[in-house]
Amino acid sequence: MRRRLRALAAALLALPLALAVAPSAHAADPTTMTSGFYVDPESSAKRWAAANPGDGRAPAINASIANTPMARWFGSWSGTIGTATGGYVGAADRVDKLPLLVAYNIYNRDYCGGHSAGGAASPSAYANWIAQFAGGIANRPAVVILEPDSLGDYGCMTQAQIDEREGMLTGALAQFSRQAPNTWVYMDAGNPRWADAATMARRLHEAGVRQAHGFSLNISNYVATAENTAYGNAVNRELSSRYGYTKPFVVDTSRNGNGSNGQWCNPSSRRIGTPTQLGGGAEMLLWIKVPGESDGNCGVGGGSSAGQFLPEVAYKMIYGY
Repeated sequence: MRRRLRALAAALLALPLALAVAPSAHAADPTTMTSGFYVDPESSAKRWAAANPGDGRAPAINASIANTPMARWFGSWSGTIGTATGGYVGAADRVDKLPLLVAYNIYNRDYCGGHSAGGAASPSAYANWIAQFAGGIANRPAVVILEPDSLGDYGCMTQAQIDEREGMLTGALAQFSRQAPNTWVYMDAGNPRWADAATMARRLHEAGVRQAHGFSLNISNYVATAENTAYGNAVNRELSSRYGYTKPFVVDTSRNGNGSNGQWCNPSSRRIGTPTQLGGGAEMLLWIKVPGESDGNCGVGGGSSAGQFLPEVAYKMIYGY
């Protein structure tokens, strides 16, 4: 917070140039309003390490995973959502750190994949939920990843369902624009293995990415950073040629240290990637999925549910075996 006035003044002076290069609904830069990224004190990795100090895996998990800044995911499990997001960004604000949040509650979530099925009960329920999500953040600095997989998960959907989903995302961006002016929102764009760059650029545009700060890649996936960066640049070329603008993008590097073996659901022999930081070929490299949290009842996470922390998986991911 101590840098806020200076950052706001600088952002306002730079606004015309920023809009010419990459239109955005937000003028302020939350990375300059804070002194680094927030470490979630209640992440599943942090809680497991604290609860199991005598476990031989705990020191490595605590040092390599639990103390790395990463996102907190918010959904139906979060209780009163405005209170939940407000409490989280408030805690980060008090220590002058930038929090990473994931909004993961869209109606018909993971409709085609199914492992993380759920979400709001209706489009109107989602509109109310996301409005409260944004309102809880208010004018404090934050980074939000908006609805992972939502633009990639089209394979079994009708055009009416696609239109409905894109409308929900557009409405969500409007809420952040109105209520959370110091939040950078990244609309999720899947990963390079899901849809070609031209298709994803069209989906992003139709869902309103012009009003977002940017887009996100590789959330909860394993694809190497270089491949994601090439894909993000290709998406931007399509956005530029088709619609006349480009957007910054971020990459989830939490589990891509060994790249992908072609499997997305709890594959073996993966490794943690570059810790959260600015730059790295994208605007930011971020830990969005917590290493060790299951993708679902599959692969080396057989018998688990999506989001469940698996210490043995986390431990092996530190060393890549």
